[in-house]
Amino acid sequence: MKNTLMLLTAVMMISFTAQAQTEVANGPMISVDKDVHDYGELEKGGDPYCEFTITNKGNEPLIISNAKGSCGCTVPKWPKEPVAPGESAEIQIIYKPGKQKNQQTKSITVTANTEPDNTILKVKANVIEDAAAAE
Repeated sequence: MKNTLMLLTAVMMISFTAQAQTEVANGPMISVDKDVHDYGELEKGGDPYCEFTITNKGNEPLIISNAKGSCGCTVPKWPKEPVAPGESAEIQIIYKPGKQKNQQTKSITVTANTEPDNTILKVKANVIEDAAAAE
């Protein structure tokens, strides 16, 4: 009896899990290749560019309505066209630290027609003086 009850419980849990996964797949669903881009050591005059690859894992077009950096030093550029199901696109980030120095972490909030509607990306860097400026 105990084994039958355990088996029945396991079957019900698998059924609920499969149903939940099916519900998540409906509509657009954003998937990102990484949550954080680490520049490592970034000279103030260094290469401030990076990219995040997004993929629409849903069954409807993914529409990004906005992407906003946590401060003016972090500027995102996102695809303005819908991303079709199964397709990928790039979100480009320019991080210019200005007067910032040492370890920095900045966030980018991507707003889309997904549930939840916001996805947070992060960039981090150890900002150091430009070698040429220090001489």
